[in-house]
Amino acid sequence: MAANACFQKVSRSTSQDTPKPDRVSQRFPKTARLRQTRDFIRVREHGKSSQSRLVRIGLLRTGGDAPAKVGIITSRRVGCAVIRNKVRRRLREILKSCITQIPAGFLVVIVAKSAAAEAPFEQLKAEWLLLARRLSILPPLE
Repeated sequence: MAANACFQKVSRSTSQDTPKPDRVSQRFPKTARLRQTRDFIRVREHGKSSQSRLVRIGLLRTGGDAPAKVGIITSRRVGCAVIRNKVRRRLREILKSCITQIPAGFLVVIVAKSAAAEAPFEQLKAEWLLLARRLSILPPLE
């Protein structure tokens, strides 16, 4: 019954305000993804973090010349699978435009909070930019 209620809340897996990649080349590259559990743990234990109402960002500088890697965590507190996937897609879309600006040697973990499920795309993007600038991931606005 609870899973059925989830599908009634969101009729489609994507909303109209979330941009969609139209080609494979526009997807979030696998080389920029944080995929190993030990890297997520390293960022949590040794990195610094900042949070807002919608997301928390963890950051660890590795000191290497490897390109920046980003991982996204959406727990079940965010919502059912459809909602969690929607939030992940939105965060990946936001990151695609910023990944080239993140300096090499950074590991970034983004944890979506439950409020991110109801937030519009623009608000999610604004909070990501605010936290990224607060942690010096992105250059400040001029």
